[in-house]
Amino acid sequence: MTYVDVKFLRDRYQNSVPTIWRWARERKNGFPAPIKLGPNCTRWRLADLEAWEATREMAQ
Repeated sequence: MTYVDVKFLRDRYQNSVPTIWRWARERKNGFPAPIKLGPNCTRWRLADLEAWEATREMAQ
């Protein structure tokens, strides 16, 4: 399983880090929740993000 950090998401979605965290906090449009892997390590599953992207593509 591949995990990615917020900087990866910033580059992938071309949004700021605070915006990514807001999406996660508000679960904006079903945005996947992050996974806490350790005290200072929060990541997202790449597969969850790809599934979220697919649902957004279908909706458009």
